[in-house]
Amino acid sequence: MSIPRLRILSIMIALVSLSACNDGSSVADTTIPAENVTRAVAQLDGLAAEIMHRSGIPGMAVAVVHQGKTVYAKGFGVRQAGTDAAIDPNTVFQLASISKSVGATVVASQVGKGLITWDTPITSQLPWFVLENSDAPQAVTIGDLYAHRSGLPEHAGDDLEDLGFQRRQVLERLGHLPTKPLRSSYAYTNFGLTAAAEAVAHAAATDWESLSQREIYQPLGMHSTSSRYLDFMAHENRARPHIQIDGAFVLNPQQRQPDAQSPAGGVSSSVLDMARWMAMVLHQGKVNGQPLIPADALAPALSPQYLTAPATEENPSTGYYGYGFNITVPTAGHIRYGHSGGFNMGAATNFSLLPDADTGIIVLTNALPVGAAEALGMMYMDLVQYGKITRDWLTGYQAIFAQELAPFGQLAGQNFPAAPTPPLSFNAYVGTYANDYYGQATITEKAGQLIMSMGPIGTEKNIPLQHWSGNVFVFDVGDEMASAGSRSAVSFAISPSGISNSLSIELYEKNGRGTLMRQ
Repeated sequence: MSIPRLRILSIMIALVSLSACNDGSSVADTTIPAENVTRAVAQLDGLAAEIMHRSGIPGMAVAVVHQGKTVYAKGFGVRQAGTDAAIDPNTVFQLASISKSVGATVVASQVGKGLITWDTPITSQLPWFVLENSDAPQAVTIGDLYAHRSGLPEHAGDDLEDLGFQRRQVLERLGHLPTKPLRSSYAYTNFGLTAAAEAVAHAAATDWESLSQREIYQPLGMHSTSSRYLDFMAHENRARPHIQIDGAFVLNPQQRQPDAQSPAGGVSSSVLDMARWMAMVLHQGKVNGQPLIPADALAPALSPQYLTAPATEENPSTGYYGYGFNITVPTAGHIRYGHSGGFNMGAATNFSLLPDADTGIIVLTNALPVGAAEALGMMYMDLVQYGKITRDWLTGYQAIFAQELAPFGQLAGQNFPAAPTPPLSFNAYVGTYANDYYGQATITEKAGQLIMSMGPIGTEKNIPLQHWSGNVFVFDVGDEMASAGSRSAVSFAISPSGISNSLSIELYEKNGRGTLMRQ
């Protein structure tokens, strides 16, 4: 059985591949005239309106920087569907995985101070952080985790967060997952990167949220920016999340709470604040000509660290991941830096930087990702580089997101069997099951239905199970773990005595720890 790409952020490789495509245009030198930016900015109002109309998203905010200044900042649509609460440049959005790029500059600030390096072993700061299959756990570095090359499986730990485990609990349990050899593969992991950030905060003798505020947000005047969920929720002028039902975007009553993985997905900000940050990155860590981050400390984050999208004859650009940044290196053209972010529960974001034009664009939206943020960003990049839009970006991105957001589960979308094989007596399934990674899963019977309880003791998540057929039960999934309409099977293995001796949860099978044994 397969598992969905937990968090739609794992589609970064596909997005890099798509953004590498062009119409064959090439650029003879590395200088882009300033008037190209001026002409592109002049078209943004119309392009944003087009993307809003075609995608149907309720709200969007956009900002552009050029030569160190914010030259465009506007809001479109509303903070909440069905209201007249307009989005403006000060509206605060959840950034989702753009947090990784922001966090990389926090790390670079500490590299610049000499507290750590990108090659600092994690165990030098977090001696309890050990990966299961690593021959030399002390060799895993801050850079390895920020480049997603530690050997951890894709999205390791996201499932534990969904069950309610807190940051330290998740990080400690990562050691129970099978890993690939260090630096042998790329696998996008929110909690691997979070471990690296925790190591940096430990070296700085503070917590990550305070370190980010002290080193980046406050010096840049990013007064609406925070790495704490409560700060985001305290803003009246904040974007509400929206999901798609029957083709229309509606308010999601649930709000994503990402504090456990804050370094990877927990920053909230406005486009005005993020414009200040983009200008700093474009100017190699300088603000108004003065260094906030030494250039040599920031440069590794903006350097290719792992190949993610090899060039092909059709797509002659190469995609890399740096430390918290996606990097697109064209065969002929201009290097771009950027990142996308998104929550299934209702947020989608994108930024893109073009150093040869000294410009960058940030697009924040309040809806389930459908490619709107990425499309507008690439339309602007096209206009700056080529003077024209080279393709229908929204259609291309929508196809990628639609594929990646398809409902998960072999039984998703199927009708329940008309004549299922009857289950055993529920007493055959009731009991406690466990493994080292998930801890306990308790099966109880209540009012003629099985309930599976998992998560931290005292705050377990109770999941009603519906009988499918025989010893197979199912539960519906529709949050950050999988798209709406997803369905996971729970299969019980029956011993010769007629009592189940284990259960397997389809949703958790990919990481190799989806089977729990009866205790």
